[in-house]
Amino acid sequence: MKSSRFLEYIYIDYYSSTPKYIQLANSIIKSVREGKLIINETLPSINELNCNFEISRDTAEKAYKHLKSIGLLGSVPGKGYYIKNTEAGQQFKVFLIFNKLSTHKKLVYDAIVDGLGHEAAIDFYIYNNDFEFFKKLLQNNSNDYTHYVILPHFMHGGENVHDIINMLPKDKLIILDKLVPGIKGDFAAVYENFEKDIFQALEEALPQLRNYHTLKIIFPEYTYFPGEILKGFFSFCIQYAFTYKVVHDVQGEPINEGDVFINLMENDLVVLIERILATELKIGKDVGVISYNETPLKKIILNGLTTISTDFEEMGKMTADIIKNGSTGRYEVPFYLTLRASL
Repeated sequence: MKSSRFLEYIYIDYYSSTPKYIQLANSIIKSVREGKLIINETLPSINELNCNFEISRDTAEKAYKHLKSIGLLGSVPGKGYYIKNTEAGQQFKVFLIFNKLSTHKKLVYDAIVDGLGHEAAIDFYIYNNDFEFFKKLLQNNSNDYTHYVILPHFMHGGENVHDIINMLPKDKLIILDKLVPGIKGDFAAVYENFEKDIFQALEEALPQLRNYHTLKIIFPEYTYFPGEILKGFFSFCIQYAFTYKVVHDVQGEPINEGDVFINLMENDLVVLIERILATELKIGKDVGVISYNETPLKKIILNGLTTISTDFEEMGKMTADIIKNGSTGRYEVPFYLTLRASL
């Protein structure tokens, strides 16, 4: 096959966070599905791909090896790669979009990828909490996806996000992490119940919290975290008679014996710990620290940080199951308190 003809079938989206080798592989799978590439057809060599496309040899080789692993390609030493099986390939094509790729969001992504395995081609995008960029990515999508998996968190401008999402077919839609008011139709969701989750987690930690008198939640004035977290925090403090405070700037907040700090942002956590360590107060005895969102490092920082967290791996597994089973249900993700030395 001439390289010029093959060039017509390759599409690399430089906005996408999907690795280029996966995009190359997906382009070949799509061409096979559409009958543009037929059985026994020879593909360009690794060197030809390297010369004709803006991809490295390693990228081209990884794409071919991936396609060989799912049974689509065969290879003959000295002759290269060819289409071995036109029936192989992915059953699903997923448009996956996250606000950012933090440590815990990566757990969601990895669980979705692992859960779908070779059954899905995934185009992955990150919009950095920017509503206009989010809107552009959704409006410019190719409309040939079997599923749209959307995690909607914005710093500002997301008040009308439901108008953008409502343009998508609801039988293909899966909303992650946060239910969005105004989305119509029968769509699937895997979400956190933020108000209930923090209330119940703090309630479970009540025996330890009784050793302190004031709960302070570090909640930046401009954040994508939903206000329902504060509602649950207020309800708990009022019901169990704790003095409480919302802290917008941890840098200037007094740290006193008997305080418990509930921290949401990772950057604020670093500042908080540095400031406590600069005092004579002992974490877990004089001052308590609870960190939102479990990560592996929190198991070992200061002999262990107490966390309250969604099960992000389970969120990804549930999403993969919805895609494979064709469900349109809405499911709450488990939320856990993990007690460690910081409380």
